[in-house]
Amino acid sequence: MDFFPLFLDLKGQSVLLVGGMDSARGKLELLHKAGAKILWLSPKLSPELEPLALLPGVTHSLDPFEPDHLLGMKLVLVCADDLELAARISRLAQDRGLPVNVVDRPQWCSFIMPSIIDRSPLVMAVSSSGNCPRLSRLVRAKLETLFPQSYSRLALMMGAFRESSKDQFLDPEARRRFWDRIFASPIIEMFLSGQEQMAQKALEQELVTQQSAPPRYGQVALVGAGPGDPDLLTLRALRLIQTADVVVYDRLVSPVVLEYARREAQRIYVGKKSSEHTVPQDQINQTLINLAKEGKQVVRLKGGDPFIFGRGGEEIELLVEAGIDFLVVPGVTAASGCGTYAGIPLTHRDFAQSVCFITGHLREDGTLEMQWQHLVQKNQTLVFYMGLASLPQISDQLIAHGMDPKTPVALIERGTTYNQRVYTSTLDRSPELAQKEAITPPTLIIIGAVVGLREKLKWFDPAQFDEPARPPFLQP
Repeated sequence: MDFFPLFLDLKGQSVLLVGGMDSARGKLELLHKAGAKILWLSPKLSPELEPLALLPGVTHSLDPFEPDHLLGMKLVLVCADDLELAARISRLAQDRGLPVNVVDRPQWCSFIMPSIIDRSPLVMAVSSSGNCPRLSRLVRAKLETLFPQSYSRLALMMGAFRESSKDQFLDPEARRRFWDRIFASPIIEMFLSGQEQMAQKALEQELVTQQSAPPRYGQVALVGAGPGDPDLLTLRALRLIQTADVVVYDRLVSPVVLEYARREAQRIYVGKKSSEHTVPQDQINQTLINLAKEGKQVVRLKGGDPFIFGRGGEEIELLVEAGIDFLVVPGVTAASGCGTYAGIPLTHRDFAQSVCFITGHLREDGTLEMQWQHLVQKNQTLVFYMGLASLPQISDQLIAHGMDPKTPVALIERGTTYNQRVYTSTLDRSPELAQKEAITPPTLIIIGAVVGLREKLKWFDPAQFDEPARPPFLQP
């Protein structure tokens, strides 16, 4: 982060604006809207700018800049085409500890003027840290369409209601949960669709219901975080993460996904490695129950999809027994995500009409038990989760039960991430390849003719990203 985002209260504060370039218009209008007292130094103004000099709170002067003009100022903006003057003002302002912005000269700025989406009192600011103002304007244009003017009235209504109802909540957590529920309810959409009076009555009724209702347990949301790429997170998953009191997460959850949680949210790591369980499963289950009984909104965040080799079913069975409310949000499972990012379709009209998802997790005695004869079928794709350690057995058993030793195999290490590596081989040579390349978990194994399509269909190349741009994937 190159610049710290900050909103300043400039009502009644003195601000110096130097220069009469066209860009001065936008700066002055924003400063005037914020209630600042503006001293505007410019020896001449274009006909388009002259009306601005007559605005209340604006003092226009033809005098040239002098260092004494900085006395008593809270902020300095320079829109002058005289670069020598602009550099001098920047230097003098920073020597006095004054924030200064010089238009189109980020090297002389101590702060950046962002692109603004004004839905006062809701205000959004977008900045590229001076790197690409056009990109900031593009993002602003998108946000303008997402947040219509009705958000201004919504913010005013919510602010007034928050003030009038603050004495109704002695417990800060109860107040926060009330507002979380309101913003997840149809009331917001009701207001934004024009039914503003009806929404206000519904909000008042919710407060009455809150006061008369007995205390309830919290809720556990079992959420799939996808195979690695944070952009594959579903919108519902994102909303739940952003409102959670506690996030209980696995090793395969990207740290970038955890950044979506509130700063005050508690984060509990319960990750597991092969043969190295950090927290026993029964302890994880009890943790979820205890947190919900404390009234917390809990997100149980799992890599991939919680109902595909994620033990999600076991966890919610115990929640049911404990009388805890829960919901489940599916995620992009590793087979789908990794296959797609590797350029390998799991089904194809010419090569595979069915696909099997199989766990390759070894039993305690080091063996695999499955019906191998049913896995050896024509026009079928096999996808093994957690199968890297058992790959020699998988290869031997499939060949022993009639699969062609030259069947294509793909090993996808850390799929969908900037650290993705894809290796292709044949069934008989794949264990040797895994050992030679020192491939590590998490690695997905795809077996079948569809692997042969990778060279033609591959599209995701992590090498195109610069090293500093690659966020970390695995938890420590």
